[in-house]
Amino acid sequence: MGNSKPKLRDRKLRLSKLDVRKFDGKKKAYEKRQQELQQKMLRIQQAYYHQGRRAVLAFEGWDAAGKGGSIRRLTAMLDPRGYKVYPIGAPNKVEQGKHYLYRFWNRLPERGQLAIFDRTWYGRVLVERVEGFAAKPEWRRAYDEINEFERALVDDGARVIKVFLHVTAKEQRKRFSDRLADPYKQWKLTPDDLRNMDLRPRYNKAIHDMFDRTDTKQAPWHVVAANHKWQARISVLELAIKALGKGVDISAPVTDPKFLAAAKKALS
Repeated sequence: MGNSKPKLRDRKLRLSKLDVRKFDGKKKAYEKRQQELQQKMLRIQQAYYHQGRRAVLAFEGWDAAGKGGSIRRLTAMLDPRGYKVYPIGAPNKVEQGKHYLYRFWNRLPERGQLAIFDRTWYGRVLVERVEGFAAKPEWRRAYDEINEFERALVDDGARVIKVFLHVTAKEQRKRFSDRLADPYKQWKLTPDDLRNMDLRPRYNKAIHDMFDRTDTKQAPWHVVAANHKWQARISVLELAIKALGKGVDISAPVTDPKFLAAAKKALS
């Protein structure tokens, strides 16, 4: 790691300034665009595999903001051998006795791999802060610990892409109601979801503190308007492709000419 603290970006991310108006596109156009982007994402994954690159994609957001759905569309065409998705819940008993970053260090990607986190180490400064699971000195020092953790990854050659999905309180309540009305989705609605609606102002404060303290130049935050699911999924694909593809050669890998000649001869 470097000798100086990671540098914060010169901006203020505020959810209230995000354009959350409904997307008015047609489903057919959306599906075509999604397929085009998924093909590009596959090419990037192949480049990462052949070039031995690594990346970490970290998803945070409000309950019912669509993190899982966005991740499914992001990975729909990828080779399952080249990525892993980690849904993060409460730490188990072993993890509770270790530093909170321990379970994330254990899930970092190998060469040629993508690691995708559905909720992340930011739980320390979000749910653990709001719910009181972490004492004030613990979550306050976590900002610097997280910045150094992410810088260590970047310095070691990994890309770090952080995404926050934002839905308004009104849209969140609607999605909870939709889950309640669908027997096949009721399991996704938990007592914590309902209780957290009352804690939204406290979470809102914690989220903005998180942006202010961890929106660094080496690992910036990408905030996505998610009131419309189609729009959010396209936005996630677009930003992932841009961030992962920057400076990466995604052309087809060069195959050994001798092998090609031998293969053509064997198959002729």
